[in-house]
Amino acid sequence: MSDSEQELDPAEVDRRMREDGWAVIDVREGAEVKAGHIASSRHVAIAELSAEAETIDRDRPVVFVCRSGSRSGIAAEAFRQAGWDAYNLRGGLLAWIEAELPLEPEDGQVISQA
Repeated sequence: MSDSEQELDPAEVDRRMREDGWAVIDVREGAEVKAGHIASSRHVAIAELSAEAETIDRDRPVVFVCRSGSRSGIAAEAFRQAGWDAYNLRGGLLAWIEAELPLEPEDGQVISQA
């Protein structure tokens, strides 16, 4: 697959989550996630991904997310190389809120890494 096929826009990620049950892994740091995150996403900080890899279901596609798509792009590539059906949210959560998709909590926001 090409890089562009591995990067999904926010509307596609939202649809795949709701309709197809795709997993979403948020690789940001704890304070970033607490400030605002995608409902039903799972938080696994990028530094913990190797240790937590086997807890991520290989039987369904997974989308990695971060603030801008950089950290999650690295994670998605590593997981693809290890055999997962893995994708990256193009533009990260900044693109998600630009597409007017919701965050939790209701007044959630995307903050920079501390």
